[in-house]
Amino acid sequence: MQPSRTLSEHASKRLLASYGVPCTREALVSDAEAAVAAAEAIGFPVVVKLCGDTIAHKTERGLVRVGLSEAAAVRSAAEELLSRARPEDGDVGLLVAEMVHGGRELIAGLARDPDFGPCVMLGLGGILAEALGDVVFAVVPIDVAEARRLPHRLAAGHWVTRPFRGEPPVDLEALAEVLVGLSRLAVERPDVASVDLNPLIVRGGLPVAVDALVELGVAASPREPRAVPTDVDVLARFRPLFEPRGVVVAGASAHPGKFGYVSLHNLLRFGYAGEVFPINRDGSEVLGRQALRDVTEVPQGAADLVFICTPNHANVDLLRACAERGIRAAFVASGGYGEAGEEGHVLERELVRVADELGMLLAGPNGQGVISTPRSLCAQIVAPYPPPGPLSVVSQSGNLVSSFLNYAVETGVGVARAVSCGNSAQQGIADFLEFFGADPETRVALAYLEGVGDGARFVEVARRFSARKPLVLVKGGVAVEGQRAAASHTGSLATDDRVFDGVARQLGILRAPSIEEAFEWAATLATQPLPRGRRTVVFTTAGGWGVLAADACVAAGLEVVALPEELRTRIDSMVPSRWSRRNPIDLAGGETRDTIPEALDLVCAHPDVDAVIQLGIGIQSASAQVLKTGSFYPDHGLERIVAFHERQDRRYAAAAREVSERYGKPVLTASELVHTARDYENPGSRGVREEGRLCHPSAHRAVRALKALVDYAEFRRGLDG
Repeated sequence: MQPSRTLSEHASKRLLASYGVPCTREALVSDAEAAVAAAEAIGFPVVVKLCGDTIAHKTERGLVRVGLSEAAAVRSAAEELLSRARPEDGDVGLLVAEMVHGGRELIAGLARDPDFGPCVMLGLGGILAEALGDVVFAVVPIDVAEARRLPHRLAAGHWVTRPFRGEPPVDLEALAEVLVGLSRLAVERPDVASVDLNPLIVRGGLPVAVDALVELGVAASPREPRAVPTDVDVLARFRPLFEPRGVVVAGASAHPGKFGYVSLHNLLRFGYAGEVFPINRDGSEVLGRQALRDVTEVPQGAADLVFICTPNHANVDLLRACAERGIRAAFVASGGYGEAGEEGHVLERELVRVADELGMLLAGPNGQGVISTPRSLCAQIVAPYPPPGPLSVVSQSGNLVSSFLNYAVETGVGVARAVSCGNSAQQGIADFLEFFGADPETRVALAYLEGVGDGARFVEVARRFSARKPLVLVKGGVAVEGQRAAASHTGSLATDDRVFDGVARQLGILRAPSIEEAFEWAATLATQPLPRGRRTVVFTTAGGWGVLAADACVAAGLEVVALPEELRTRIDSMVPSRWSRRNPIDLAGGETRDTIPEALDLVCAHPDVDAVIQLGIGIQSASAQVLKTGSFYPDHGLERIVAFHERQDRRYAAAAREVSERYGKPVLTASELVHTARDYENPGSRGVREEGRLCHPSAHRAVRALKALVDYAEFRRGLDG
């Protein structure tokens, strides 16, 4: 294999200029007198650098002289730099370039990620590149629209997109041309391993490359294009796994602690609608079912799925026997495969080879199970079984599938499909996302992953999926991922997580910081309409919550819209004058029986409002609970007031859902009273759940979920042009 090599700065710029990257005016010369002549032609002041193909880090070696404003200074600098050349530098020259002044420096570049392939990078440049690491990535190819979006994804994006110290904002069209040019270079020159433009100095709003480094390597083999399957084909392939006519449990055990017992129990316990065939060597009875001794006893065509709990060395023969009975899918719960070392890897590869040979879909091995509520299918070795609903889950960790399912049970926002990938030997995250995209039962997908594997395949599937449905994802393993060493600043900044984060943003994937919030975002996306914009009203019956929620909205980039005058006038007529008279709308306890439903309707109906955060639900019911559990209840008029308070909170929950649906705007309800005593459930938060919505445990969590709605809505609008 040929070693990688760098081009000189001058050769790098010539290559990049041919792809539309604006570079400094400069000349490459061989001696001091020629350097003086070049400087006079370019115009003082100038920069002089020692230049050669093997010189990658000129600044670190002291091979750059800047601000040279006369011939004598250029001559002296040139002679000194030539004297600093080393034998290993090979053929060297002097690069004389114009001195570019600007208040802002950017970095742009190209890196080839081992998972995702070539990626374009943009960030804050100069010393800020290493000090802050504020960079974003996008997988190639990118178009002008995607290139325009990249600056806005920087943490300090405003520093790029707005005027700065009397200078105009960066010309985003000119910057987009640079990024699109780098993308085109990556596609047309697969031998270019990396590009580093640091800094791109912004002069009069226009970016100019004052330094550049191109590293050449071995050209990657072109990837064979993959035909995109139709939804009909995808659904047919996965039907035996998620919609089986019958299920064989191989390794069914009479011991309640064994996987083969638990999986059989769960299939029967939750009312799977098809036939179940337990199999064990003894043909013994399990859970009142007479087990078969061998797969050959299963009636031909009676089962589509085998759930495998048998030892790994027996499973290849088992697959062959299952295929002969018409079984087209296998979920392998058995361990001892790739997770167990090289011997296990050998067994795993053979398992996949045989499954492929048989045309059998294989999930796992080392997996937890599969759930499909439309078929009442709970083929898994743990709890729980969720209520039916619009979410579908795929995870490289079995216990995190359980976490998502537990949240579904708790909140009532249910699940259509759920699967643990295990070792993803044949079917991985991308494959299941492809199914969820085609699946009419799935409205939103939830995923947990640690490794991407085939990045190109993941990008291909996730791009198609996000164009149809929201994908909320949590990525683990970030803390142990290493930073890749490279010759350029771009390469050193291209950490696994930064690249993944850039790809996720580019594809419209909503990357959540935790399992809890991932579920909340997905549940919100599945139960709320998408907002038309960022204009948000905070509606509360208690002031402090509203202030903090408004602060959270601003921090999240949402707009706490000024309260329209006509809304202020209408609410003035409904409550005492002590109310806030602004956004956040704090009714300050002045509401009567119908005020909250009526005011919510007014707010949602207004064309200047895109979304509402509703706070304060459950307060009346909490007070009612105190009255209800005391020694004075039900006398002294307490029974009546308790019923009124609880009924009102239930009305508020219904009103939020009704106005949200009526006006097609999200209304997110939050209350810490979703967490109550073990023997008491607050009617307010319960009412939200009964309306099919999620009651967020805090205003801050509701705001972050709203931000996810806004981000996905903007992504979809961007696709529509």
